[in-house]
Amino acid sequence: MERVDRCVVLVDAGYLLGAAASLLAGEPARSRITVDHAALIQGLRELAEADTERPLLRIYWFDGAPDRVPQPEHRRLRVMPRVTVRLGALTRSDGRWAQKGVDAAMHAELTELARNRACSDVVLVTGDGDLLPGLMSAKEHGVAVHLWAVQAADGDYNQSEDLVAEADERRVLDRAWITGAVRAKEFTGICAPSPAPRPEIAAILSAPLPESALAAPQERAADAARNGSQPTPSDNGSEPGPPAAKGVPTPKDLAGLRGPGQNSSPHPTSATLRWSSDKGWVERPGAGAVGEPPETASLPTLAQLTSAEQRWADREEDITTVGGDPFEVGQVFARRWMERLPEAGHVQKLSTMYPRIPHRIDGELLRYAARFGLLAHKDDQIDEHDRYAIRAGFWREIDVRAAAEHAPAAE
Repeated sequence: MERVDRCVVLVDAGYLLGAAASLLAGEPARSRITVDHAALIQGLRELAEADTERPLLRIYWFDGAPDRVPQPEHRRLRVMPRVTVRLGALTRSDGRWAQKGVDAAMHAELTELARNRACSDVVLVTGDGDLLPGLMSAKEHGVAVHLWAVQAADGDYNQSEDLVAEADERRVLDRAWITGAVRAKEFTGICAPSPAPRPEIAAILSAPLPESALAAPQERAADAARNGSQPTPSDNGSEPGPPAAKGVPTPKDLAGLRGPGQNSSPHPTSATLRWSSDKGWVERPGAGAVGEPPETASLPTLAQLTSAEQRWADREEDITTVGGDPFEVGQVFARRWMERLPEAGHVQKLSTMYPRIPHRIDGELLRYAARFGLLAHKDDQIDEHDRYAIRAGFWREIDVRAAAEHAPAAE
């Protein structure tokens, strides 16, 4: 069988992106970098063809994914020309994520390509010494093996020395080359821009607690004394102490400010708590009322506003243009929702509910965000900081639209 003079690139994505994160952000977490996958693939192709002096046959991208389910970046990659994605499992142990099956898949692909004389040159972007037998097998079949490393953050090796010694050609992808497609995220200590203060929220938090809330701990202690039992621990697991004269009220306490029999409360009756979590307190329209408040029940969800054709278009946009940054994800969701609203007044209505996103819309927003790998595993929750950033992106778009609608018309 005649050998074909073509080159193939095998990329261990965990090594390439982890080493790039260490180089640019100081730690190997891929969440610390953003990647322009189109630019990265193009850069790999051009460099491989220049180094090997052979046309490219294909780039194989090996990566891990929870349950081997393709993440958004994998869906973007596998529709690019000359790119094939191979997924291993991504498992969590002792709080750390680890790839399973990626090395075995790379080894099998490397030996199969060499055995079938599918190429004359193979470029390996990896540092794992487990690939040494595959590399040696490829050489025995007459394939030239080019080993590429990512510049190490500490200036030392980040590859197996045996792998380096056995390769035919070697190259280091330096910082200048890496930054053509990868950049470090900027972390300023907060997840998103601080929102403007809302006086109605400040009024609630500055209001005194209702007498019933302050008296509750004393009543529990008195009951326990009468019954000859120990005081019951509070909800957070600590022993009840003397009631505080002042503190931040809980949603339940705040409900007492408006409840029956609290006419002595100085709290303004127009104030309403709008909790930022879908599990927080939501003031109901009347005692014992069931269901959503009228102001949120009339707001449609994005799913209700989206046709089948738009759903396909949304999926294509997610794959090709949405990067998956939490703040950006919130912005994209809000933009689509606002563009499809039948009534412009819905935006202003939602804007008055800040910072709480209505339960149905908030749940839909977080489910949408989970598609971008922000939900690390099906049994996990979205990281708290990511949730803040997702919702901050959502509110940023709402605020921009609301401000534009209130802006005076140009003369």
